[in-house]
Amino acid sequence: MMKKLLLAGVLIVGAQQAALVGTAQATSAQATAVTLSAAFDKAAATYEVPRDLLVALGYAETHLDGHDGEPSASGGYGVMHLVSNPTTKALEDAAKITSQTAAKLKTDDAANVLGGAAVLRAKADKLGLTAAERKDPAKWYEAVAAYGGAANASTARIYADAVYEVLANGVNTAGVKATAKVVEPDRGKYDNADPRTLAATTDYPGALWAAASSSNYAVSNRPTDEKIDRIIIHVTQGSYAGTISWFQNSAAKVSAHYVVRSSDGQITQMVREKNRAFHAGVSSYNHRSVGIEHEGFINDASWFTDQMYRSSAALTRNIADRYGIPKDRSHIIGHVEVPGSDHTDPGSHWDWNKYMSYVGGGSGGGTNPYTAEKVCGTGYKVIDSQALGTSGTVYLLYNSTNANNCVATLKKTSLGKASATSAFLQVTGKAKVSDSGSFTYYAGPVRAAAEDKCVKWGGSVGTATYESPSEHCG
Repeated sequence: MMKKLLLAGVLIVGAQQAALVGTAQATSAQATAVTLSAAFDKAAATYEVPRDLLVALGYAETHLDGHDGEPSASGGYGVMHLVSNPTTKALEDAAKITSQTAAKLKTDDAANVLGGAAVLRAKADKLGLTAAERKDPAKWYEAVAAYGGAANASTARIYADAVYEVLANGVNTAGVKATAKVVEPDRGKYDNADPRTLAATTDYPGALWAAASSSNYAVSNRPTDEKIDRIIIHVTQGSYAGTISWFQNSAAKVSAHYVVRSSDGQITQMVREKNRAFHAGVSSYNHRSVGIEHEGFINDASWFTDQMYRSSAALTRNIADRYGIPKDRSHIIGHVEVPGSDHTDPGSHWDWNKYMSYVGGGSGGGTNPYTAEKVCGTGYKVIDSQALGTSGTVYLLYNSTNANNCVATLKKTSLGKASATSAFLQVTGKAKVSDSGSFTYYAGPVRAAAEDKCVKWGGSVGTATYESPSEHCG
């Protein structure tokens, strides 16, 4: 929404008057920023919530933008995203605790921040946090997870982890500062709800899986019964975890096939591509398209990071290659371009030129959806790597639990297109183990026990090759 300032009946003449107006506007903006910063100070003190954690939560939800009282796609309001929908009543809870009206909580930043702190404190009280524990940000993890109103533990962990990642990086926006603070959170019951485990049910390599509610999509048999010839780009008007949670809510009646995170381009698939997600707002386009949601708000360019563009473009290119969809703006479109749609996303801040340059022709560029850790598996960490020119990188990894090494070669060119790629590992005194052939994204994993032994390792992409000396002994 574009807020317009109308100066009716005022004629300003001369550079001096214009400068005075500019100064007044700057002073007003500065006052607003100071007020928001003070609001966090007051709210944190009133409800005994760690101040920087409260700021991190607000930033993860909205980048500290209240959006003039307009609701998010899931019915959340203000800087702290106080949700009011059929299953989550954070706005109503905040009104009861603070004695503020719902209308004020929606539109007044200070009231909204106070309401967010009140709701978060109520979650902590329900969990039984003591006065001493409330002073430790690590102890608030389960309360933060509950604040998100997620449909399940895995989504709740995505939400809470995002807040603690913001806390670790710090915040400096809208006149509000929070010092970077790395905290090892006490995840409690969410400790075993790690969402990073890949599911075999995803259509796109590297995507996480979080099933949308069956009320929010239609079981189909595409492309056998219906051709898929469009990819539709959306913006969530909300946070990544909040959108995932909303699509898992049977009351939503909306969904998309994929959701992409702003900070790092992480992708979660929620509806299988063969099924019809309810995303286009027009039935005929639901039948023919795959929908990709991007975390953020259309009026705030800060959400559209290069990591998001690259990750989403790699996904779009992969979908287009699999269904034979032309990689052009007639077939890769914004929600606003769906005939008959009343939506405006992805909006004017979405950089179509950059995005389509990353989508490219399908045989190069973009981002490999895999990492060496994903190829080798749980417990493996990279201990060495070697670039293969611009064609790819070969990685050596080690698992301290089982004392195994692993080698994986990841391509950087011809992604999604089979081309010559290899990886090898040789433990001293043993035969070389190799994986070579025509691969779309990587070669490997090649694993071998190497405790107290030296190894040779390497790989190739096309004509670029690397072979290490005997090293990493013991």
